[in-house]
Amino acid sequence: MTHLWGGLSGRAGLLAPLVRTKMMHIDSTASSQCLQTTPDLRYVLTISSIGALGGLLFGYDWVVIGGAKPFFEKFFQLNTEELIGWANSCALLGCLAGSMVSGVISGRFGRKIGLLLSAFLFAISSVLTGWAPTFTAFIVWRILGGVAIGMASGISPMYIAEVSPAQWRGRLVALNQLTIVLGILAAQIVNWLIARDVPENATAEMIRLSWNGQFGWRWMFTAVAVPSVIFFFSVLFVPESPRWLAAKGRLDAARRTLSRIGGSAYGETALAEIQASLSETAGAHARLTEVFAPAHRKVLLIGITLAVLQQFSGINVIFNYAEEIYRNAGYGVNDIMFNIVVTGAINLVCTLIAIATVDRLGRRPLMLLGLAGTGLVHTLLGFAYSAGLRGVFVLVLTLAAIGFYAVSLAPVVWVLISEIFPNRIRGAAVAVAVSALWIACFLLTFTFPPLIRALGPSGAFWLYGALCFSGFFFIWTCVPETRNKTLEELETHFR
Repeated sequence: MTHLWGGLSGRAGLLAPLVRTKMMHIDSTASSQCLQTTPDLRYVLTISSIGALGGLLFGYDWVVIGGAKPFFEKFFQLNTEELIGWANSCALLGCLAGSMVSGVISGRFGRKIGLLLSAFLFAISSVLTGWAPTFTAFIVWRILGGVAIGMASGISPMYIAEVSPAQWRGRLVALNQLTIVLGILAAQIVNWLIARDVPENATAEMIRLSWNGQFGWRWMFTAVAVPSVIFFFSVLFVPESPRWLAAKGRLDAARRTLSRIGGSAYGETALAEIQASLSETAGAHARLTEVFAPAHRKVLLIGITLAVLQQFSGINVIFNYAEEIYRNAGYGVNDIMFNIVVTGAINLVCTLIAIATVDRLGRRPLMLLGLAGTGLVHTLLGFAYSAGLRGVFVLVLTLAAIGFYAVSLAPVVWVLISEIFPNRIRGAAVAVAVSALWIACFLLTFTFPPLIRALGPSGAFWLYGALCFSGFFFIWTCVPETRNKTLEELETHFR
């Protein structure tokens, strides 16, 4: 790993203007000594993996409803499009609420408390959703599960970024995306296995009276409780974020954690850098209005645009409407469910590629590659639908789009959002960016059917392709490379 530090230590233009304040002076020699230390990879990987368990729950809980959908709809006798749409989208309200409150909770009470609360909500909501006696109760507990998703989506990557040494931060934050993908794949496999037990010619009443229709879908939701409890008790043993501790004036605790990560020299120098970045407003509590202050407007706009771009790239349409897309491509029910599992497998493999390269190649190259590739594939999908092509051709193109997305926007956006904001406002700023992400997810999901009616499948995918090419231009002109820079160096750069 030491060669990764070399690129940073050689960038005199970045190391020279390290923050100098009345409180503390940090020279480049001390910083260089800190960079030459070898952090304890096993320890950092352990606490980061525990933080990333929130992503595993996020992924499974978000996707499992697709497999439960044919059964709970029959059980609750949902007979209108409005009720069906409400059942499948209500969690988005909770996601938005959870992402909004996560900034307040993580900023005031700490990242660790936020993770514990999200684990608790995952466990409670999964059981209560699974065994809801009425449709109203199902909706209430599903929204609560969405709150857990919204909280975990912001706090997990932020916690990992704040405990990670600069040279490993990209890979460790991307680990959160890997657990999301594993959760998604697990849910897709469960959905496929259950769907195989349903005869092709089964009537709605046959499904309702079957074991799956009465109990199977309940256990699909309840299963989330097991990893949720593991997540909760595991978080009890991880340290609080040293950057949050320093912001609250708990310097001894911050120093102990940093020293445990990289040794005493690393701990002292890293703490000095953190104090320097906080010195002008030490002890004050960051208000939400401060996030929107002119000094932070540029970096906040970058964070929000990245979050929205991840959704408006259109890939979640393929995930959320895979059944309709593959049915229109000529596949039957069992083949559709198997193809969805294949998309999850491609998603996993390409996420592993992203983890292996995000700290070597950098954030910008992966984002540019992903947006260019996804835009090209969407354009080809539009031509495929326009020309009436079906079957394997459409399958290959959708898998290619997912591959480009998984190696770039899916993990790297979370990395960038977790690292570009200043220490003092990071919790609130990440919450704003993640809230924008969930609003964009809602808009993407609910505008796809009208887009299909208005523009046809070809027009819809051409539009998503154009948005990807616009995102390419945005990354090229507005987003700097953040590889191998400490969070404090990035704060100085954006300031």
